Amino acid sequence: MDRIVLSESSDVVFGRGDILVDRPTREAVAFLAQPGEPARMADDLGASVAGLRTLVHLLPDREEAKELDTLGRVYDALAEFNLGRHDTVVGVGGGAATDLAGFAAATWLRGVESVLVPTTLLAAVDAAIGGKTGINRKGKNLVGAFWLPSRVLVDLDVLAALPEPLLREGAAETLKAGLLADPSIVEAYASRGLAADIHEIVPRAIAVKVDVVREDPTEQGRRAVLNLGHTVGHAVEYLAGLPHGHAVSVGLVAAGVVSHLRHGFDHRWLTDLLFSLGLPVAVAGVSLQAALTLVARDKKRTADGVRMVLLRGVGEPVVEVVSQDEVETAMRAVGLS
Repeated sequence: MDRIVLSESSDVVFGRGDILVDRPTREAVAFLAQPGEPARMADDLGASVAGLRTLVHLLPDREEAKELDTLGRVYDALAEFNLGRHDTVVGVGGGAATDLAGFAAATWLRGVESVLVPTTLLAAVDAAIGGKTGINRKGKNLVGAFWLPSRVLVDLDVLAALPEPLLREGAAETLKAGLLADPSIVEAYASRGLAADIHEIVPRAIAVKVDVVREDPTEQGRRAVLNLGHTVGHAVEYLAGLPHGHAVSVGLVAAGVVSHLRHGFDHRWLTDLLFSLGLPVAVAGVSLQAALTLVARDKKRTADGVRMVLLRGVGEPVVEVVSQDEVETAMRAVGLS
């Protein structure tokens, strides 16, 4: 597999192919990259787009990239660079970089083309796929837009060479895809742990997400299942400052608890699997009341209450409105008090 088509104007390309789709009117490309290897990749990619004006603008690392002040500095750089409506923004880095770059592209001049180059496992299987963009403001991703990139370039060799901590963090989102729709991903992690073959599981995880997004690009229905682990996960991420993948792991445990209460799902098996991958299954020092406040503010809430993605079994997700008592039970199960 070397390419997955999401729509007529958006695809995922594996390898080190062309970063840009053909666009004769394009004159300039602005690369928004995080420090270290992403910045070096941006320099190399900039050198490969002959005949175009290029800019490499450095972003902060991790969630600091998704602050409003960071976005303001990006807008200033794009203005000084004179990026036009037929030009392109390229985000290079982890999930925070691709979220920020996508949102900047969606809002600059009311929307310019974006291309995303994820350099972490988490970004490759989740953040860069599907057109959800955003920044943080009084909570996770409360300011955002749906804006499909014209291309996502995923270099599997780069991902396979990632250090173990980044493979571990990305495992939560990759496993999530398996829990939703591909038991072979779950089995790969259960049998091989973090040594699961990136060249096998990443395309499969991306295919799960693309299949959902293709059917429901703006989360009017089925796409909500992709929030498995995120109801509680986003709250503890924001309050405890956890890396996103670690927070999703805690959120998966919480979702498993409610899934057990409602549908008899074997939540202890899921907790043990996450623990075996070295992922956290609980968090200390987080106020339950503060987390409930964030969940009440979360964009997944409806007029009927808090929607939570639950599992009847592997490959059997359901989206249901849950009670505050159930949410509190889930939060207490992962250490909130």
